[in-house]
Amino acid sequence: MSEKPFISIIIPVKNFERTIEKTFGYLLNLDYPNESWEWVIADGGSTDKTIEIIKSWQKKYSFIKLVETPNCPSPGFARNKALEVVKGNFLFFTDADCAPDKNWINEMLKHFAADPKIAAVGGEVYTLKVDPENLVEAWCQHFRFNMVSPRYGFIKEGYYPDFPKNPKPTDIGGHKGYFFGTCNVAYRKSALDAMGVKFWERPTGEDMNLSYECRSKGYKFYFAPKAKVDHMHRADMKALRKVWVTYGQAHLPLIDKYVQKKDLEVILQFFKGAPSFILPFPLRGFVYLGNFHLMHIFAFCSILGLLFSFILSSLWIKLFTLVAFLLTFYFAYQYVKWNFSMEPKNKFLLWCKMKYLTNLSFIQGGLKDFWKYKIICIEPSF
Repeated sequence: MSEKPFISIIIPVKNFERTIEKTFGYLLNLDYPNESWEWVIADGGSTDKTIEIIKSWQKKYSFIKLVETPNCPSPGFARNKALEVVKGNFLFFTDADCAPDKNWINEMLKHFAADPKIAAVGGEVYTLKVDPENLVEAWCQHFRFNMVSPRYGFIKEGYYPDFPKNPKPTDIGGHKGYFFGTCNVAYRKSALDAMGVKFWERPTGEDMNLSYECRSKGYKFYFAPKAKVDHMHRADMKALRKVWVTYGQAHLPLIDKYVQKKDLEVILQFFKGAPSFILPFPLRGFVYLGNFHLMHIFAFCSILGLLFSFILSSLWIKLFTLVAFLLTFYFAYQYVKWNFSMEPKNKFLLWCKMKYLTNLSFIQGGLKDFWKYKIICIEPSF
């Protein structure tokens, strides 16, 4: 009989026929005894062959549970339905387009064993390309999509910072919002039970909210990059843009919940270290000023200068227009220069387009529910 802790691996799904069997194959390869785990698959109303695939696997493996939730409103709702039936002492979360490393479980568990105050352990997220010719997947890999370390200044293994008593907007929705995404995180079930917390059931942001719920109650989070997961990302630009809109959209209700002061935080992202200051303002939120924003601001100034130069023949206006044009070019170059290293080189304009459209989608998401929450979120430049 195994002496390993009994664990539950929870996976919400909806129309994942493209990747779910690949994920199952990687899960079977994990270094963990089958009698010490269960897989709880929470389906949110798939209309493709996802259910058929899961049921065919159930015939071969008794540890696979299927929780069907027709008309499921969100991934958080599906995960909560899974939590109603789990039996594990530790709850491992991943997605049906992920490929956990062979030592994923053991790497997580050793940190839980080392400190009983740890509520969650999260690992690093890399890219696994399904189609070598798919350029969107290539872009996601180059962009380091969903990686944890780059999000927080290339942090090393260790504890997340303590949750601030009076969080600023960027502590919640910005570059200091320390959380673990549910594609690669494990929670101690006893900690969740003690707090009585669960995923919120909004369309997005459920992983961030659960992280903040735990951290705000004094529980520890540990980043273990060796507990890695490879992620099979979106296969087309439409799906990629959609997910970036939801990322930005999640920040407004999170700030509404956790930020009490009416602070407008301005982040000078184009400076090293991204210094910020609080601007007196009647609304909460944040405004990032990076290369993406500044190339647009100075492009607008250039156009404005050109229009005025037709009306007023002034040396100062001409000088203003020239400076604005040069600054537009400078910040545009700073924005796209990262793409010069991407292969193939003859797709450079396409890489720039993907970078621009994903960044634009992120900003659109941050502005989408402004009138509902009266919160300003001008998202960062990539």
